This record gives sequence, structure tokens and C-alpha cells, in this order.
Amino acid sequence: MKLIIDIPNAFKNTAAIFIALGDEHRQRILLAFEKSEKLNILQIISTTTLSRTAVTHHLKVLHNAGVLSSEKSGKEVYFWINSNAIIETIEGVITYIKSET
Repeated sequence: MKLIIDIPNAFKNTAAIFIALGDEHRQRILLAFEKSEKLNILQIISTTTLSRTAVTHHLKVLHNAGVLSSEKSGKEVYFWINSNAIIETIEGVITYIKSET
């Protein structure tokens, strides 16, 4: 048994993504996106019963975790799912688990 457990590299920086994906409201927001689709905040709000403030909060969490990417076009900000970040995180954890069992 190890007395001090170091966080494996595969687990570093994963907490934010798992926290972001663990909330049902954020899951519903992600499910609003079609493959490779970019949506602005009004389009995202129209898919939920949440207030604009709540949606903005959830988008910030998803964006800060790297789950969503964004770009500004004029006055609009468009969001899309950063599937590579999610896949790399999950694959890193799976690879670590497989190597330890």
C-alpha cells in the first residue's frame, strides 16, 4: 500500500471535464448540439427551460473545462463541442486503468 498517492499523468487535468460532464443541465446543453454544429447562446437557450443567466453559467463551466470551444463572429459567440478534448481525457483514463489491472 502506498502512503502517498501521486496523481497519475492520465488523471491530471481531468477533474474539470468530469465535473462539467457530471451535471444534468450541462449534459442537456451538450445534447442540443448536432455533430459539428455551432450554436450561439440564443439557440442554446431555446433548447432548455433554464434562464439566460443559468445557461451562461453552464456554458462557462463547459468552456473552462475544455468541453466546449467558442469563437466570436460580430456580436455573436458561437460554441461547439470540443470532442477531441473529451475523447483524449476519457481515453487517457481508460489506458491508465487498463495498465494497472
